[in-house]
Amino acid sequence: MNPAIWLVTLLACAGIVVPASAQENADTSQQEEVARKFLEVLEFVRDRNARDYAITSSNGIDEGRFVEIGGIPQWITIRGRDRDNPVLLFLHGGPGDVTNPWGYAVFRSWLEDFTVVQWDQRGAGRTLGRNGDAVASTITIDRMVQDGIEVAEHLRESLGKEKIVLVGHSWGSILGLLMARARPDLFHAFVGTGQVADPAQGYAVAYRELLSKAEAIGNERAIEELQDVGPPPYADGRGYGVQRKWSNLFEGADRFLASTLGLALAAPGYTLRDVNDWFDGQGISAERLVPQTSALTSGDLRGEFALPVFVIQGAEDFTTPTSTAKAFVDSIEAPEKSFVTIDGGHFAVFMNSDGFLKELVGRVLPLVADDNADGGPP
Repeated sequence: MNPAIWLVTLLACAGIVVPASAQENADTSQQEEVARKFLEVLEFVRDRNARDYAITSSNGIDEGRFVEIGGIPQWITIRGRDRDNPVLLFLHGGPGDVTNPWGYAVFRSWLEDFTVVQWDQRGAGRTLGRNGDAVASTITIDRMVQDGIEVAEHLRESLGKEKIVLVGHSWGSILGLLMARARPDLFHAFVGTGQVADPAQGYAVAYRELLSKAEAIGNERAIEELQDVGPPPYADGRGYGVQRKWSNLFEGADRFLASTLGLALAAPGYTLRDVNDWFDGQGISAERLVPQTSALTSGDLRGEFALPVFVIQGAEDFTTPTSTAKAFVDSIEAPEKSFVTIDGGHFAVFMNSDGFLKELVGRVLPLVADDNADGGPP
């Protein structure tokens, strides 16, 4: 079967117009047959996942809805096996790399201990799909922080919790720190992972650590490519692309990132249009937010916090370097703080989700119990 037939058909199913020149070798009947078989398989897997990942406990919760946040409808999902459990708001990274399309699988084990909320941030995922790219001009760090605070307030009110647990990954670790600093009263604790600690110097540190890793394991190709682009800053995207390539390969994240597409295509209740919005949101969000985050310094993120702060970092994170994340924790003041590493790299929260959960349960649940004992609702 001509691979072009499958590609043209898949794009057509997603609502993307393909130029006629790209279809000249694709027979219409073949396209229809390929599309039919593909969609049958996809529907079968989605139905199976709907059953396998269903919340069936009597006091469970499994909801997805648009909520008016920051003057626009924004998408959140709420899943857990016991409504009495603490609420955990997960802030995705990217920017714009929503976790909802595949998080139903990755966070499955967390649902025994937490009610997990995933939020498609402004300009990302289903929030982008509902509002369109006209919201791009409103995507600023300050606006996103206020959005996050409004989401947290909505969750407190709708789920009957005095405080919630806040977890942020990568870009979400910046967003979470700023939310926690602005409104510590909303949160039991902030937990960062893939922690951004020094946006201005992070790539330079990562470059040195990548080259050191390549030399330690004798990877001549990595050494050659890294030395060819040299250390940042770079005049164009090539150097950053080389760094990202080798960080993903050294961490095994190349396999994980590929798997998220399969999970998204097979997500219960999701469509190909949702998958398109997931990818489009990464482009729009990066265009708006990366220049803003790149201008931040370590001083913008460090300082004093009025709530417990934990960083659970992959032991070999070559994207937001583990060493800079530790230095960040060492530098801040908080009622309680700790830095811990688990197996993995930048995506350890997903690739080693059970290891991350073990640290969450051990470090955060006692704080929740203490806060509740002080007079807040369970």
